[in-house]
Amino acid sequence: MSHDHPHPTGSEPSAADCAEFLDRIVYFIDNELDEADCSAVRVHLDTCNPCLEKYDLQRTVKSVVARSCAEVAPDDLRERVLFRIREVQVQIQVTEG
Repeated sequence: MSHDHPHPTGSEPSAADCAEFLDRIVYFIDNELDEADCSAVRVHLDTCNPCLEKYDLQRTVKSVVARSCAEVAPDDLRERVLFRIREVQVQIQVTEG
């Protein structure tokens, strides 16, 4: 997924540059980019304060959500949800078949 498009040194990143990097922020936060893409995102964040602020916000939201989702559903609820998912899958297979 290498899309290394650094902007020229000393110039401001374009809106297109920012849009491309903002699309990759979630993958960057989750460590799902290859090293070349990680480097490109780091360089962009080092030179673009608006994107850095959006990155910080995304990272904070992800952290808060992760802390909030630490509870585990009771076994009976999990079983009911899985049963319902299987029912829907069967209904879909019957209508497609």
